[in-house]
Amino acid sequence: MSRSRRPAPSRGRRARPKASKGESYVGRRFEIEVGPVAHGGHFVARVPIGEDSRVVFVRHALPGEQVVVEITEGTAGDRFWRGDAVSVLSVAPERVVPPCPYAGPGLCGGCDFQHVSLPAQRDLKATVLREQLVRLGGLSAEDPLVADLVVEAVPGDVDGLRWRTRQRYATAPGGGRGMRRYRSHDVIPVDDCLIATDGAREPGAGTVVETVEIGDATHSFEVAADGFWQVHPGAPATLVSAVLSVLAPAPGQTVLDLYAGVGLFSAFLADAVGPTGRVVAVEGDQTASALSVGNVPAAEVTAGDVATVLGGLEEGPFDLVVLDPPREGARRAVVEAVVARSPQKVAYVACDPAALARDVAIFAEHGYRLRTLRAFDLFPMTHHVEAVALLEGSGA
Repeated sequence: MSRSRRPAPSRGRRARPKASKGESYVGRRFEIEVGPVAHGGHFVARVPIGEDSRVVFVRHALPGEQVVVEITEGTAGDRFWRGDAVSVLSVAPERVVPPCPYAGPGLCGGCDFQHVSLPAQRDLKATVLREQLVRLGGLSAEDPLVADLVVEAVPGDVDGLRWRTRQRYATAPGGGRGMRRYRSHDVIPVDDCLIATDGAREPGAGTVVETVEIGDATHSFEVAADGFWQVHPGAPATLVSAVLSVLAPAPGQTVLDLYAGVGLFSAFLADAVGPTGRVVAVEGDQTASALSVGNVPAAEVTAGDVATVLGGLEEGPFDLVVLDPPREGARRAVVEAVVARSPQKVAYVACDPAALARDVAIFAEHGYRLRTLRAFDLFPMTHHVEAVALLEGSGA
């Protein structure tokens, strides 16, 4: 798991400068009805423009609400606009008062769903994951894996708050700490980020030690202080348990752990396959890979681009594969290098629904089918969701 592979929910994205495409609509307000949730923490609506209309991706809204939307990005020549629901005229039953005073139009860009009840947040995330699997993954909406999908709560937060164990702040005007507005360089002062744990660390130099306990097994991992580690306290154990459950590794089996980070999955997989088995761990981040050597002495560790390393890896099958790619997914070169090793089972850990769906479609081209799928709410109050999928070949 390389260090830049997950989004930082506490910081707003910076807008990319783009060429003007005609008259600006920024600041204009329209009364609209809000449509379905879309991937990315916003909702789809249409604004009438003369005899035409324009798609607007609206934040701080909910499906079915009548709102006044203020356009935050958009010109006459753009295919779609972005906007904020600055006034709610009819309120959805799932709407709540945001617990954080910095959440809302024009404020901190880190949290997408502070205005949504926790159960409804998880329903929205499940909706997005289902839609991506159907639209990009080629699955049927009636498939039970899709239709019955739920996003599971994970122990370790407090009603969706106080879960972020690492937190990076920007410097506010006049000093002090702050957060960026959504898609902006602007920083607003923030006294207390409610999704951060008390004592959340800011990334820095050196290393820290993280400990994970699953059943009777406990492993400690040295992690770069500025490197990647799951920020929700319940995430590492939840994800490892899910992966072990679907793969059911047995003594003597061979395992390929791709995007292995500091060895979280490798350590527990090495326990399961024992001294007669084999775990090969590949990670692109040099620092994380070097740390995994000490964290998992039983694994064969290789640092380098995953697709490149797989291309040079000796021929021969692996029984099991773990894929935990960055946000853009594994992509075709890696997927095809994996299926070339003829694994019985592939556990895919995904942090982006669209990337997962695209890769599921590529696996399907090679006879691997999605057999199980679980989703976890590792980033409450944001649109992000984690999933663990099991793919099996036709011979499994």
